[in-house]
Amino acid sequence: MSRPLIISDCDEVLLYMVSPFRDWLDETQGVEFRMNGNDFAQALRWQESGEVLAPDEIWRMLGKFFDTEMHRQSPIPGAIEGINELGERADVVILTNLVDKRQQMRTEQLADHGLNARVFTNQGPKGPALQRILDEYNPTKAIFIDDLAQHHRSARETIGQITTLHLCGEPMLAPHIDCAHTSGHADARIDTWEHALPWLKDELEKETA
Repeated sequence: MSRPLIISDCDEVLLYMVSPFRDWLDETQGVEFRMNGNDFAQALRWQESGEVLAPDEIWRMLGKFFDTEMHRQSPIPGAIEGINELGERADVVILTNLVDKRQQMRTEQLADHGLNARVFTNQGPKGPALQRILDEYNPTKAIFIDDLAQHHRSARETIGQITTLHLCGEPMLAPHIDCAHTSGHADARIDTWEHALPWLKDELEKETA
């Protein structure tokens, strides 16, 4: 029998990513990370020269971090407890933008933090991946949680009916990123699990009412 389905991103929704990435860059890679505005591509600079890293260098650093430093990531307050509580009422899967070879690493990482959930990896806009998940699960209701506005836009452009919550739990990023709720692509913008969990539970109650 079909159940409601929660599809959640991981980085900055369940686990901190940018803050441990920043610390690792500073401690070991000779790179300063500082968000000024919402342009991630301008945030990484070589400490010695002050020059912005080239795009291929940024991708290399991200890949190296996820290959060797995922142990630095810690849960956002209330995230693991909240998503597990939702799992009592709905199926829960994780849709994360990592290359496919890191799917097992992410699954094990989340399990180590107390979340045992199926993990789907993806590259690029998430709408098509969401559609494939919905086709497989055929849920009675679907709720998508992500920290980036472009993925909410992709969800709305790809799927007719899906409830979306824009949640960015990283204070370094939250004030700077585009808001999917303001743009009309998310049903709400809530950046703490303390306030997001009641909203999500209410949305699930609507489905069963």
